[in-house]
Amino acid sequence: MTTTAPARTDLYPTRGVGEVTTPRQDPVVWSPPGTPGPVDPADLQGLERNGFLTVDQLIDPDEVSLYRAELDRLITDPAIRADERSIIEPKSQDVRSVFEVHRISEVFAALVRDERVVGRARQILGSDVYVHQSRINVKPGFGASGFYWHSDFETWHAEDGLPNMRTVSVSIALTENYDTNGGLMIMPGSHKTFLGCAGETPEDNYKQSLKMQGAGTPSDEALTGFAEQHGIKLFTGKAGAATWFDCNCMHGSGDNITPFPRSNVFIVFNSVENAAVDPFAAPAPRPSFIGSRDFTPVR
Repeated sequence: MTTTAPARTDLYPTRGVGEVTTPRQDPVVWSPPGTPGPVDPADLQGLERNGFLTVDQLIDPDEVSLYRAELDRLITDPAIRADERSIIEPKSQDVRSVFEVHRISEVFAALVRDERVVGRARQILGSDVYVHQSRINVKPGFGASGFYWHSDFETWHAEDGLPNMRTVSVSIALTENYDTNGGLMIMPGSHKTFLGCAGETPEDNYKQSLKMQGAGTPSDEALTGFAEQHGIKLFTGKAGAATWFDCNCMHGSGDNITPFPRSNVFIVFNSVENAAVDPFAAPAPRPSFIGSRDFTPVR
């Protein structure tokens, strides 16, 4: 006698014949009201409403210098450049991103464990958390390319197998974010609607998508509708500032054609209760250095 495994529920269909919108099925803030933590109630309400919250100075200037020096060390190390975890800028051939920095560098591993960082993630997600992804992003001046509009969760659901929207990211600025040097842009409130993108996921899509996005890219028509409904918020701030944002925020950043670099460290925390399963719309999971399969809680 043969048995058939029960069909799993896909709350957020994507990568089909056409685009489809699905109302959010999950909370934004998972901890009960009044749960103690470093995020005050007003900021949690803002996160619920807008999909993001900002901290004007998460780390102090001495810490910024420490992390900047470590970033510079990593991107100039020939062994790191040759590692598959490094993504190279197509035009300049400079290092654009280095993934899994909390495993490569003890300096960044300590930042992940810092209660100012992981404590906020636990409070927002209402559970222990693990690192789904970490990276440093380098956007030097004079032509570094941006990141086109997308929802991270669309990719993490389709290609990594995250079942629910129980994931939060933090971008910590290591250089000043001006309104001209390719800063982060978010459509406030867009996290309340999931946009399932059209088109199948190619095999080993990550090799192309980390350099230039293809699968999982919204249409111009969908982006226009989202922007008309939600508007666009551009984030500026001093080095040491941080932006926390929900996994389903529609966001992106422009090219940096100014002389002023824009670099940041980016950490994605996922609830241990939302561990990745088989991808929902891809032939196989992406490598663990992009979407971790190690669900060990951060301690």
